[in-house]
Amino acid sequence: MILDLGTGNVPKQIDADLCIVGGGVAGQMLAEVLSTPTRDVVLVESGGRDFDPSVQSLAHGHNVGMPYYDLDEARLRLFGGTAAIWGGRCAELDKIDFEKRDYLPHSGWPISKADLVPYYRKAFDRLGLKQPRAEGLWSDIGRTPPPFDPAKLDSNLWVFDEMGERFTNPDRECFSHSRILLNATVTDIDVNVQNAVQHVRVESVTGHCAKISAKVFVLAAGTIETVRLLMGAVGNRPDGLGNDRDLLGRFFMEHPHARGGEFIPNNLAKTLLALPRAIRHGGNRYAAYLRPADIVQKKKGILNSSISIAPRLREGEKMELFRSATSKLKHELPSSRFWRSSYHGLKKMAVKGLELTDPWSSILNMKLNRDKMGVFAVVRAEQAPNPDSRIMLGNGTDRLGTRQVALNWQLSEIDKHSVKVLMDTVGSEYRRLGWGDVTASSWLSETSTRWKSDPLISSHPIGGYHHMGGTRMSDSPCTGVVDKNCRLHESPNLYVASSSVFPTGGWANPTVTIVALSLRLAEHLRAVLDERPVRRTQKMDTQSQVIAQQSF
Repeated sequence: MILDLGTGNVPKQIDADLCIVGGGVAGQMLAEVLSTPTRDVVLVESGGRDFDPSVQSLAHGHNVGMPYYDLDEARLRLFGGTAAIWGGRCAELDKIDFEKRDYLPHSGWPISKADLVPYYRKAFDRLGLKQPRAEGLWSDIGRTPPPFDPAKLDSNLWVFDEMGERFTNPDRECFSHSRILLNATVTDIDVNVQNAVQHVRVESVTGHCAKISAKVFVLAAGTIETVRLLMGAVGNRPDGLGNDRDLLGRFFMEHPHARGGEFIPNNLAKTLLALPRAIRHGGNRYAAYLRPADIVQKKKGILNSSISIAPRLREGEKMELFRSATSKLKHELPSSRFWRSSYHGLKKMAVKGLELTDPWSSILNMKLNRDKMGVFAVVRAEQAPNPDSRIMLGNGTDRLGTRQVALNWQLSEIDKHSVKVLMDTVGSEYRRLGWGDVTASSWLSETSTRWKSDPLISSHPIGGYHHMGGTRMSDSPCTGVVDKNCRLHESPNLYVASSSVFPTGGWANPTVTIVALSLRLAEHLRAVLDERPVRRTQKMDTQSQVIAQQSF
């Protein structure tokens, strides 16, 4: 059943067994798995079926730290969330990402990679993708991995989900037993003296409101919005719910992007073929990356950052027309279905061309633009957990009266140092193989520069739009906000399904891990809900029944 609070044709009181706040990837996975004819699930989404600027404006906030994207452009408010413009890059976190690293303060998850392995498998199955094996995908797709020393560099492949609108359709059969409430933004979370959530109040930008009561609540609204709700929407907890130790909102992380250095190859084709950017096999698309081997990370005390290799314009050159157009479609124009389709169409054409002609088209392009182009390392870095990098409440309020956020994004010295060591390691291996030379970017040695973004190196010049941290997972409320089952330490019935629970972020895009954690949480919640008396949907009055029937 699909209801739209924006129309006002919604009961003022809704009862359920489970209320999920957020209709993105995490929220949808939970609803899909947990909804049954006897288990009543309500999925609440701030946006509607498509982009609406009046709803999107609710995401407005202020950057008070390092330069970052405008916050109302960094996340989408519609059914499916930011996955509507997701690039589809799928990779698991590595085993080392979950471990306590002595050289890295605040590292270590309360669960291990082994705990997520079965859920990673289910995540890739649900996406219809080939899951990377521990020894890599190279042999699976009939390719030979590059001959780098595996004790120094790990070379592997990530796979792409190419179904751009996978999560934007609320009419999918998997939601047949759920109630989906669109255009409903949570503005108040009511808790009792034991910090158990009693109900949430939702409002639309058109002035309608409703109250939802449930046995269990899950915040699946994305990192920044989840923190904002816990800080500013719990009226009888003015310091925030889950903030007794001043940890709520801290440890905000991204995957910073940068130009890591230039490759000066003896054989350009060999360099580009070693780490291909577009491989098509078995219906899936793959691309290659390099990261420092675990032994190097531990020996050098560095983070788990990664690079890919690609021809790029040199610093200061003018961006190509095609890249400029696709960037504008993705980031500057309203993210309506029409514009998203235009972007996805252009992207697919570019990828298909790359698959058919690379590296020879790149080689020709570089020869024609010898002075303007080179082969560069595209950095996708891990950010160290930093308590001073945080989400806070600002002074302004949105149109529904909820306080806006202020993001103070801060990097640490180890973030840049890790990239420098990685580039030095890549250069050493490159020279050992007799392939040429590698020159690390000058900013990596500049003491006055903490980080340097570059719009010519990536379509996402600052970072991957990957928001992590803020409600970090831990065994103790002294070190985190949620426990290993993603339940708030301070609340008996409030859970979080978001990359906000990540204690560390690795280098990999977080989406597959979000799916895996959501599937793991669903298994836990199934047991929790089945222990309680099943809460049936309340009997509606005649008018509400008519409204519900019209909403199918």
